[in-house]
Amino acid sequence: MHGQFEAKRLARFLIVVLLAGGWLAGCAKSVAETRPRYASFTLASEVLDEVRRINVYAPSDRQAGRRYPVIYMPDGGVVEDFPHVANTIDTAIRQGEMAPVILVGIENTQRRRDMTGPTTVDEDRKIAAVVGGSAAFRRFIERELIPYVEGMYPGSGQRGIIGESAAGLFVVETLFASPGMFDTYIALDPSLWWNAGKLVSDAPAWLAAHPDISARLYVAWAEPDMIGPHTRSLERALVAASPRHLAWQVVARPDLTHQTIYRAMAPVVLPALYPPN
Repeated sequence: MHGQFEAKRLARFLIVVLLAGGWLAGCAKSVAETRPRYASFTLASEVLDEVRRINVYAPSDRQAGRRYPVIYMPDGGVVEDFPHVANTIDTAIRQGEMAPVILVGIENTQRRRDMTGPTTVDEDRKIAAVVGGSAAFRRFIERELIPYVEGMYPGSGQRGIIGESAAGLFVVETLFASPGMFDTYIALDPSLWWNAGKLVSDAPAWLAAHPDISARLYVAWAEPDMIGPHTRSLERALVAASPRHLAWQVVARPDLTHQTIYRAMAPVVLPALYPPN
């Protein structure tokens, strides 16, 4: 029995290591990847006590007086996920498959600090020197970044957020922690195993306490061992609660992997949620 227990511990540790590599996947993108025209600026954050670099894609043919939905994305550096998501959006807009939107990419400084909430699990704490800073990162987005961006760009007040892996965890956590902050939440292979899956374990009680939550939630998952079980639990909680004003969808994609799901699903879900007028 002890040998079986040790084998299971080793297997779980190896999976954590592999997924942790995925947590940094955004940092491994090629600098040379093509991307549409975009703007960059830095924002000195009092909340985080650091300077953050922000990348913004906006439609090239913006019409005077027209206002646009804004999609915020963690992992939004130019050597992270910003180029392929911006390309996806720009291509879909040009082909008439998607409504024009503004994309705001937030470049990482301490990714695992910003994307994770507190944890009581020792193995979780080993992933980075500092974890559990998601609440502060969310305050930065809400109090500093959104007002700044929407003071510079013609945002319509319609706001979405998209993220994968640890950023997907942050997306789902943000729905529960600040349900009015965005109207659209897109989480791809979210790391819901964090803190022994407490976010999902608490979901039934949260949904019961928020029967009038109004938003759109899209979750897709591929990794079967740690992410799949928790995502299925979240799906069961959503089915049981059946919140009237929460338009949600949970999609299993076993044909994809943790490394491929973002690039495969972004071209599917973004035009679907932001169709042309």
